[in-house]
Amino acid sequence: MSVSAAFLGVEASLTGRRWVGPPVEVDRAAEAIAQQTDLPRPVAQVLARRGVDAADAAAFLEPSLRDLLPDPRSLRDMEKAAGRFLAAVRSRQRIAIFADYDVDGGSSAALLIVWLRTLGMQATLYIPDRIDEGYGPNDEAMAALAAKHDLIICVDCGTLSHGPIAAAKGADVIVLDHHLGSETLPEALAVVNPNRQDEDGALAHLCAAGVVFLMLVEAGRQMREAGAKGPDLMALLDLVALATVADVAPLVGVNRAFVRQGLRVMARRDRPGLAALADVARMDTAPSSYHLGFLLGPRVNAGGRIGKADLGARLLATDNEHEASAMAERLDMLNTERRDIEAAVRAAALEQASERGFDAPLAWASGAGWHPGVVGIVASRLKEKANRPAIVIGVEDGIGKGSGRSVSGIDLGAPIQRLASEGLLIKGGGHKMAAGLTVAEDKIDAAMERLGELLAKQGADTIGAADLRLDGTLMPAAATVPLCEHIEQAGPYGAGASGPRYAFADMQVFFAKRVGENHLKVSFGDAGGTRMEAIAFGAFDTNLGPAIEQHGGARFHLAGRLDINTFRGRQSVQLRLEDAARA
Repeated sequence: MSVSAAFLGVEASLTGRRWVGPPVEVDRAAEAIAQQTDLPRPVAQVLARRGVDAADAAAFLEPSLRDLLPDPRSLRDMEKAAGRFLAAVRSRQRIAIFADYDVDGGSSAALLIVWLRTLGMQATLYIPDRIDEGYGPNDEAMAALAAKHDLIICVDCGTLSHGPIAAAKGADVIVLDHHLGSETLPEALAVVNPNRQDEDGALAHLCAAGVVFLMLVEAGRQMREAGAKGPDLMALLDLVALATVADVAPLVGVNRAFVRQGLRVMARRDRPGLAALADVARMDTAPSSYHLGFLLGPRVNAGGRIGKADLGARLLATDNEHEASAMAERLDMLNTERRDIEAAVRAAALEQASERGFDAPLAWASGAGWHPGVVGIVASRLKEKANRPAIVIGVEDGIGKGSGRSVSGIDLGAPIQRLASEGLLIKGGGHKMAAGLTVAEDKIDAAMERLGELLAKQGADTIGAADLRLDGTLMPAAATVPLCEHIEQAGPYGAGASGPRYAFADMQVFFAKRVGENHLKVSFGDAGGTRMEAIAFGAFDTNLGPAIEQHGGARFHLAGRLDINTFRGRQSVQLRLEDAARA
């Protein structure tokens, strides 16, 4: 098979990547879409890359829940789950919500709490401590909840919790989850999960909050059939959008509509918790998927990572502005603390993994005292560095708690479950792109060796350096605010739907300065004299920052994504610089 020529001739960029332009057939399709729809060429390019033709362009650019929402009853146990939930509501039974400590778990819990509050009901929220209890239901907590509640709803967890659910004697248990299921299910009243082994996978892209939302849709349907009216579900979509983006769920199908509609709801600032969080994050523009993933999500997660586990969920659920403001301030402080802890663990993990080399099918590192709340983030950084699945494990008192992240095309969740079934892990699970595990310290080496063998069978050891995929070239004069607004119409962008990335060829660097700890601010322009600003986050973690800061008059090809930057009410286009190569 012939390999196409590198885009702009860049075989090895400053970050070591080969630049790859759009395939010829995508360019042709984009040209046809532009001619038939009068859409700007960059928008047509995005549609062509996503496999959308001219006839479907209008529907794609305005994703609606009416068109894309699946029938909740297409998921097994859904009718039973919604029916039992409504029976508890009608009888004013005691309901407990057992949630995971991340954004998806917190958003899922908040969805139920807010929905119930609309009908004058309260629920007990229980989120396990990451360090003391670990992920998911445990026997002691479930037994205690069952003693005081009639119904326990496990959100974003529970699919693999056979023992703890059996311990919940005297209460019914409903599981609303999306993590990969095993061949047997726990003995819950209902397990609603698009990633059960007996599901067809058509809704495998849903996060847990998406599953909870579908259960509330089904509950609303059953209420209407009984002649009653349920709460307004559209007003809850900001929570679904936040969870979908923060949990890195693919932005395809109904997830596109969840996020697009949810961002509109969020822009109204009706939810005190999200409004307060946006304020402490200094968001001064309408929310986008970028804000959800990089500004709001990490702050909600900070409580579960290094602080009080239920802080994020309580922030999302509260209807009290003063309470929301205090919690948002606390989460912002915890997020700053989390960044400091993460930086120390990241440096040690990268050094250790580098010594092992990045040619193996798995990049991994473990260390005593590494905070379990940051190992997942560090695993993401390690994955990006190695372009391999990565595991990072923190060890305390002879027990390792780890988190893993995978690359496109390599399933990490299934091999982790396999390791647990083979006795190499105390427990483990997840989905294709992310997983968690608990392992005895003396089994870490053996477990990682076996995991590498399983990943090699999927070809993880043959992945080369990551290519940088580009959608074309732009000149600074063409990078306008209206163009950015047109491109945003083809969003939202994120996992499974990457935003367009452009190259600015043969640019002169006028100004380059290090800002913050490791970021780079750049001013560049073309021979015609048009200038443009750029920001490169984390530039000094690679060769990118030093090379451009000390440019010595050299010209560069610059690659990245376009952002609208707002300063004192004035909008301008800024390049989020991701890579560069000498021209």
